[in-house]
Amino acid sequence: MDPDGAQLPSIALVTPSLNQHQYIGQAIRSVLDQAYGRLQYVVQDGGSTDGSERIAQRLAAGVCRVVVEADRGQADAINRGFERTDSEIMGWLNSDDLLAPGTLHRVGRYFHDHPSVDMIYGNRLIVDESGLEVGRWILPDHDTRLLSFVDYVPQESMFWRRRLWVRAGARLDVELQFVLDWDLILRFLRVGAIVRHVPDLYGIFRIHPAQKTQSRLDETGRAEMRRVRADYGGLRIAPWSRAWIHARYLWRHKAADRRYEAAFDGG
Repeated sequence: MDPDGAQLPSIALVTPSLNQHQYIGQAIRSVLDQAYGRLQYVVQDGGSTDGSERIAQRLAAGVCRVVVEADRGQADAINRGFERTDSEIMGWLNSDDLLAPGTLHRVGRYFHDHPSVDMIYGNRLIVDESGLEVGRWILPDHDTRLLSFVDYVPQESMFWRRRLWVRAGARLDVELQFVLDWDLILRFLRVGAIVRHVPDLYGIFRIHPAQKTQSRLDETGRAEMRRVRADYGGLRIAPWSRAWIHARYLWRHKAADRRYEAAFDGG
């Protein structure tokens, strides 16, 4: 129960994992330390051989469900995890990323207070292998048109209602490896989702040499991005118009970051 007596919505969170022993413990602790009372948390392990499954089992403490089974990749693992949940609000956290302290309570409160909103996302910090901050994404208000050709939504900061998930097909596209979250958001918008950016820090994204977004960008990522732009109309926007929309967003992005820095420096 929330301190003011209003019951916050239940949240389902899934962490797909495969051979991430150096990071999985930190990811799980960042979720369990939220102490969110109405949480369903599933760690979906695809058959790790590096001891990460044992780390997850040790930390589970009856709050986190750890499932070990073969899957077809990240999207399939997330789908399998969500099938084991029925909570009203949904999101996933990759095994090398983190939730910022207090995120789930802020997310639950926002959805409680804004019943018409279907999906939200926040800001992100970027950390290195050692957990040291190396950057941040402080974003402006949501821009649906921009999203058709470039994705600035930090996945680990993204949460949505189950009703929206069901309307959009209740699955991630298992054929995608790199842009599965972008494709999902665009499917949400296609079925009429009301999306908002919330100016809070929700996610912490880790960069490291072995991560998929680095190692597979040239191999699969660029082709998948072209496919998404073609499927959802991004390429139908004239190049000059795309450039203008993008430049305007980046200007607003920098302005939001300046406001954040000024507020932070001001204590």
